[in-house]
Amino acid sequence: MRKFLTRVPVTAVAVAAFTVPGIVLPVGAATATAASFRPVHYNINGYNWGGYAAQGSNFTSVSATWTEANATCNSRNDLYAPWVGIDGYGSSTVEQTGVATDCSTGRPVHQAWYEMYPANPVYLSTSSYPVSAGDHITASVTYAGSSTYTLKLNDSSRGWTYTTTKTLSSRRASAEVIIESPTGAYPNFGTLNFTSATVNGSSLGSFGPVALDPSNGAYEARTSTLGSGGTSFSETYLRE
Repeated sequence: MRKFLTRVPVTAVAVAAFTVPGIVLPVGAATATAASFRPVHYNINGYNWGGYAAQGSNFTSVSATWTEANATCNSRNDLYAPWVGIDGYGSSTVEQTGVATDCSTGRPVHQAWYEMYPANPVYLSTSSYPVSAGDHITASVTYAGSSTYTLKLNDSSRGWTYTTTKTLSSRRASAEVIIESPTGAYPNFGTLNFTSATVNGSSLGSFGPVALDPSNGAYEARTSTLGSGGTSFSETYLRE
């Protein structure tokens, strides 16, 4: 994706608190082990993530499925993406993959991508790997050892799968299922439902993840509580 408009520096510290410019927030799960789920919603001005982030150590995999939303552009500045990743929440690196919806042409354009941040994102060919609203997408990031990650995207509606293996030295201190707007402006995506969300082969909810709501002066979207045994939730558009 484009360079993040805002990547709020957050540091996960066991049984402590972290600070985001003038705001002190409680930490979620301290280790990558099963924990009871207590949703905590953060409304941080300028924070452009929505979804759930599990905190801890030694995360090895994250995956989720969603149906690509039929978005309506409010302006040419609108841009957002659902994605899954390891690191990013409290780290200076992130290994992530998903589908971006870009309104810079005046209409929504869907494009698959992956990123080994801080390296630039890599967008997949729209002719070889096309994505349209209504497509059934599954994304996963898996740590294979020795700083090596396998990133995989599948569009079962179109019948394609893209897999790449990359290396990056990272902390593996978080795992996320997220929507993000690098421009801080969301198109109207209605409601996007994440399902089959797992971390380390277990339900996302079993890790006591933090619930995040994107905010740019006011809520831009709302993250639901986790359902289906901690493996599903929805993101509902509120404003650009």
